[in-house]
Amino acid sequence: MKTTKYYLAAITAYTIWGFFSLVLKPIHEYPSLDILFYRVFSCSILMLLIAFTFKRKRIKETIETFKALSKTEKKKTLLLNFGGSFFLMANWFTFIYVMNHISVKATSLAYLVCPILTTLLAYFLLHEKLTKIQWISVGLSISGCLLLSYSDIMDMFFSIIIGLTYASYLVSQRVNKGFDKFIILTFHITLAAIVLLPFYPVYSGPVPTEFKFYFCIETIAVLFTIFPLFLNLYALSGINSSTVGMLLNINPMIAFGLANFVYHENISGLQIAAYSIIFIAVLVFNSHHLLAIKQKYSLSSKDCQ
Repeated sequence: MKTTKYYLAAITAYTIWGFFSLVLKPIHEYPSLDILFYRVFSCSILMLLIAFTFKRKRIKETIETFKALSKTEKKKTLLLNFGGSFFLMANWFTFIYVMNHISVKATSLAYLVCPILTTLLAYFLLHEKLTKIQWISVGLSISGCLLLSYSDIMDMFFSIIIGLTYASYLVSQRVNKGFDKFIILTFHITLAAIVLLPFYPVYSGPVPTEFKFYFCIETIAVLFTIFPLFLNLYALSGINSSTVGMLLNINPMIAFGLANFVYHENISGLQIAAYSIIFIAVLVFNSHHLLAIKQKYSLSSKDCQ
């Protein structure tokens, strides 16, 4: 049961992300690039302040650890972290664009496709092993996604782009070990901010003046970016990326509920059936852990009698 805390970290992160539309939709009238700029800049400033105020010792340890690596390991570490930053940027922009200009359902579908892509990438690139039951779960997820794409092929197209960028981030960070997770995340986001900074004067719109915009941006930065991403990296340090990827399905199922009950997007019986299949797939994929928890509590209750 040593992995329970990592499961809880992933579940908490993806539950939070499921409610992302609640703070993103209110500022949908702003250009997607502006939202991306201010989100990344805010996150970077906040994380740098925290890092240099409370984690200076960790920063020194990280630098010393990096210096002690061989040339090959240094190249690998740089590739993983520069790549991770790129995948995050790509994921954030495509997610914001699709949610505000295509549909909430399309972003919801993206994070149903993402676990499949994560599992396949982890299997072929990291050689993570899957049981027969877990392969059945992947098959169920694929069938659910195919049902959803049947009604709108363009939603599937955009979903694959969003899903692939985040799947690539998850898989790359699974092997990015040996460093403080907060420092690594600070590096990813700060690098993204540095890359985006030259584009800000050219591609940004007028400087926003509404309090609502800055309130939503800071909420996105702290509650929907820094906190869940840290939990996500922590989860990857204890469980396989394929498992973390499958738990990601929690996010779109919540988003699907919001699309139906809050935003009143048209939801068909086919879509309800597809989401139900995918929900079952998540339970099947993690059935070994659920059974282990059940057995633990059964033994505990017997010991108490």
